[in-house]
Amino acid sequence: MITSKFEGVKIIERSNFRDLRGEFCRIFCLDLLKASGWKKSLTQVNFSSTLNASTIRGMHFQYKPNTEMKLVCCIKGAIFDVVIDVRRNSKTFLHWEGYDLSKENGRSILIPEGFAHGFQSLDNDVEMVYFTTEKYCEDKDGGLNPLDPKLGIIWPLPIGRMSEKDMLRPYIDANFKGI
Repeated sequence: MITSKFEGVKIIERSNFRDLRGEFCRIFCLDLLKASGWKKSLTQVNFSSTLNASTIRGMHFQYKPNTEMKLVCCIKGAIFDVVIDVRRNSKTFLHWEGYDLSKENGRSILIPEGFAHGFQSLDNDVEMVYFTTEKYCEDKDGGLNPLDPKLGIIWPLPIGRMSEKDMLRPYIDANFKGI
């Protein structure tokens, strides 16, 4: 397990077992996750696919009482995964950190409550699985604009596709207090 500059954010390295038939890996182990800080019941498992390299998805979070922990796994291709601290009283409020996740490196990221999450696809045809402790709640949906200069995220590839919702997220101003 690799630690991050953020308390509670952890990179988990999966062991892939390969032979002539193919491969096997465990991507969710409750005992390991509990030892790493997973505090709630698993509520939802989500799948996403991203067709084109350079696509950005994020930066998403949910407001209280629907804050969520996430375990994010890249199961096909590669991504640059970004977390941003949105905990209002944190010493690292609005700081970000990025991690390379891929099928090949077998890494997943455990993201505690209080962090926005997003990624940029580094390959075409990327597939992701997300394990979350809360279901999506539209009226608690929050997000930051991935291109906000105040965040200063350094994306590894030129900016490609983004959803209209993510592009229209406002830039941070004095009114943003976090969660």
